[in-house]
Amino acid sequence: MNKISNPENYSAALYLRLSKEDDKKGGMRIEDDSESIKNQKALLENFAKEQNINIYDIYIDDGYSGTSFQRPDFERMLSDIGAKKINMVLTKDMSRLGRDYIDTGFYMERYFPEHNVRYISLLDGIDTGADNYTDDIAPFKAIFNDYYAKDISKKITSVKRDKQKKGLFIGGKAPFGYKKSSTEKNVIVIDEPAAEIVREMFQLALEGNSCREIAVILNNRNVPTPAVYANINLSVKGPYSGKWSSERVTFMLKNEVYIGSMVQGRVQKVSYKSKKFRKVPKEQWAVVENTHEPLIDKETFQKVNALIQSRNRTRSCTYDFLLKGIIFCHECGHPLGVMNRPLANGQEVLYFACRTYQRFTKNSACTCHCVKVEAVTKAVLEQVKKICQYYANQLDLDEITKEARRRLKDEKRKQGKDIDSSKKQLENIQLKIDKIYEDKLNGEIDEELFQRMYKKFKEEQSMLRDKISSLESSADNISFDKQRVKELVTEFLNRKEYDRALLVSLIHKIELTENKEVLIHFKYKELDVINHL
Repeated sequence: MNKISNPENYSAALYLRLSKEDDKKGGMRIEDDSESIKNQKALLENFAKEQNINIYDIYIDDGYSGTSFQRPDFERMLSDIGAKKINMVLTKDMSRLGRDYIDTGFYMERYFPEHNVRYISLLDGIDTGADNYTDDIAPFKAIFNDYYAKDISKKITSVKRDKQKKGLFIGGKAPFGYKKSSTEKNVIVIDEPAAEIVREMFQLALEGNSCREIAVILNNRNVPTPAVYANINLSVKGPYSGKWSSERVTFMLKNEVYIGSMVQGRVQKVSYKSKKFRKVPKEQWAVVENTHEPLIDKETFQKVNALIQSRNRTRSCTYDFLLKGIIFCHECGHPLGVMNRPLANGQEVLYFACRTYQRFTKNSACTCHCVKVEAVTKAVLEQVKKICQYYANQLDLDEITKEARRRLKDEKRKQGKDIDSSKKQLENIQLKIDKIYEDKLNGEIDEELFQRMYKKFKEEQSMLRDKISSLESSADNISFDKQRVKELVTEFLNRKEYDRALLVSLIHKIELTENKEVLIHFKYKELDVINHL
């Protein structure tokens, strides 16, 4: 590389990175490899010395993937760039900067130039401040680095899968009731305080308590959940945050890890660049028996799971009820579930119940909404029949049609305003996110405050997107079609037995209130108008 003119004008950052993928080959650390932190540092320091460049600071991200730019020292370097403490960045090669070609290109082609930062990649021969520099080849190198990251990711996944098949624990956090061994790698040992909670859960199940009832008992005693026990920051805040749910209890009671079997590979990343995961079919899980000391004997485990299965079999008949998918809790907005309550004579009676209440009971912000399925279904069918008969018996529907059109127009106008307002709020939140990011880079706010504000804004964004989606869906489901209404009304009145398809064609949704009132919202405004006469 040519001699740098006026080196006294530069204050350089030496950026060093070694990911877990780069750092390991076959599970062994490679301290003597040319990519090691030690050798990267020596290479960059020698270059700076030869060129008489002042080194402002050395930034090291050891153990961080190049596919993500959320790295502590990289962000610290950006903060110093924003504060105008640095105007040169040195790396061994482009792959040390990053392996995602899109984000790498952003920093090289936009961020660094906009902040008057000269970027030098020694082994690639890239120097954005050189008189003869052209970036023709740099994008191709970035793409190659991205491909390399993908290839490495595949190899790492293969190594992890091999370890899973051998029964070695490769997770970040041990299952609740266990902890990582301090003496043996990839081995878990009993964590007695948490183990006692697990044993009690199985005992409660043996005594006949359902998973929901066990969750209630644990919540009433303020027993910490696995996340709270592990001191994991809870991403979702609300009345259920840090509370036991029936789903969590069920998952643990069905987890074979408690009988000494290592169960891994339940989920996998959707992409090597993504942090999102998808579920893996059970037959593809890596299950190895007798890998660690059990908390529960197999007989107890089998009895508890037989009890869970029996309840599931009992409930299976409730899945195909007439109002499935269109009946909701009026108070919390969640779909209603169905539970059964056997009578003394053995007859089973099905009841609607709020799923929020079912999951969290006393810790919920909602109530049971317990009403017989038969009674609600009968009330819905009678009301729909009444509305259809009224519509069919009207010789002159002009007034109803006129009112329906007016209401439809008003509702769509209101929904349009709500959607526009929500989208505007969404844009404003994005501006706020951009602002706090700039503030962090300029050193005006610290990392802790940034993360707290960032999380808050992201949660607000998610809620607004859900609201917009719901409003747009609702707008699509409000319609006016005189001919189609006549066809559906006629079909309904001529039917002796009803199916879900017909009801779904007529009804947008049904709400059951806390006071056991049934509210029907029709898809067609003509019927809604009659419903509110």
